[in-house]
Parts: sequence; C-alpha cells; structure tokens
Amino acid sequence: MDNQLLWHNFYQEIDQPDEQIDLAKAALCYAQAEYPDLDIDKYLAILKAIASEIRPQLPAELYPLKVIQIINYHLYDCLKFKGNNQDYYDADNSFLNRVIERKLGIPITLSVIYLAVAKRLDFPMVGIGMPGHFLIRPEFEDVEIFIDPFNRGEILFKQDCQEKLNQIYQQPVELEPSFLAPVSNKQILARMLNNLKFIYLHRQELNKALATMSGILKLFPGNAAEIRDRGLLYYQVKRWQEAVLDLEYFLKIAPNSEDAPTIKKLLQQINSV
Repeated sequence: MDNQLLWHNFYQEIDQPDEQIDLAKAALCYAQAEYPDLDIDKYLAILKAIASEIRPQLPAELYPLKVIQIINYHLYDCLKFKGNNQDYYDADNSFLNRVIERKLGIPITLSVIYLAVAKRLDFPMVGIGMPGHFLIRPEFEDVEIFIDPFNRGEILFKQDCQEKLNQIYQQPVELEPSFLAPVSNKQILARMLNNLKFIYLHRQELNKALATMSGILKLFPGNAAEIRDRGLLYYQVKRWQEAVLDLEYFLKIAPNSEDAPTIKKLLQQINSV
C-alpha cells in the first residue's frame, strides 16, 4: 500500500479544531504508517482502562499534587512505564502503540500517555514544549509545577526546569518564558513527527522521511523551512516534479530567505534535466 494512504486516518483526525483533536488517537493514526495492522481502538481502550483503574483512588477534591502522586504511582510503580535511556533514538519510542506495549518511551510519547490518562480522569493538563525535553503541567490557575513523565513523573518547579535546561545543553541557557508555555495538540504532534523524521533521515529511509514531512506540513502548511527541506529531499530521490512544486512554493512564501539564491540555482538544474 502507498505510504501516504497509510496516513489517511491521521489526516482525518487532525482536520478539525485543535482542541477537538484526540492526541493519543492522532499519534496512533500516524503509527499505522509503520504498523499497518495497528488496531487504534485497542490501544485507546488500554488508556481508558488505565484511567478506570486510577479513578477509584482519586480524592473527592482533585488537588493537583495528590492526583499527580496517584497517577505517578500507577504508571511508574504498578505498570512500570519508564524512559528509554538505553536506546533513546529507537524509532519505536515514537510510536504510541509500541510505547504502550513495551512501557518504554521518550519524554514526548510518555507525556502523551500521561495527558491521555489525565484527560480520561477529567484532570486537565497541558503539554510544555521546553527545548530538548518535553514536560507537562496541570492546567489550573496558580499551579506553578511541571511534571517530567520521562523521569517517573518527577515534580519540577521553575528553577528545576532551568537546571534541567542547563544540563541538557551542558551550559547556562536563559529560560525564556516561551520555553514553559503550553503548546497545542498540533504542535505536540509536529514535534513527535519531527523526532521521527530525523530518525528516518539518519537511517536513510528517505521515503518514510518524506511521508513524515508531509504529515508535519498537514499540521502546519505554511512551514517554509519544512517545505524547503521536503523539496530538497524530493530532489535527492529524483522526484523532480514534487521537488519543483515545493521549491517554487518555498521561493513564493520566503523570497528573501538566505537560501533563495541556492534554491533558484537548484531549480534551474532540475529544469534542465
């Protein structure tokens, strides 16, 4: 089956207002491109079952810290979810079905599972797109705590986030307010697909990388850098027509880009083939 056809369910799920997108379902939909026999409802039922097991343990008043402690205990002590430190760049860390099966993932996929469970508990949480390490936090006013699902649901304060950022980049980095701002469902999905894209590029699985880039562009059609990069990759695999379409469109929306002269020369080369 054509790889793009396998993305049909993903495109369908994201073709609605952001707040209506089921994040876990969308992540499972793109995983179908790698696992065509994946039963989406089966894994959504598992997430629902996890929430159902946690619900009786919740207090009548959903105090954020208490709820987080209960979710953490169930996910990490009972179910044994954990971060994959041994093989961080394994592609299966980016596929939600495999993360659920193996109880093993990277910060963003473990965050999606945590968010999905919290949503099914009617405990509002949001994703936090901190550079280099995805976090989540309760969506309550005056609750200035962050959760690190990769590290057993560790509770962090702003200063802890600063220290984690310095540790990731191995130098002092200014913690800008945007680093701890909530991100949309589409931004989370684009970040997940971006991780997967780099894995495919590293493996030289270029057709899979192209399909993943198309997924990112379905989320954010005006992403000029992604349009340029997809055009360059089409050029690399000698899919001239698609390369021309992307590169010409890139010049149209980013005519003053530093890359524009190089892209123009490349288009001349393609047109002379």
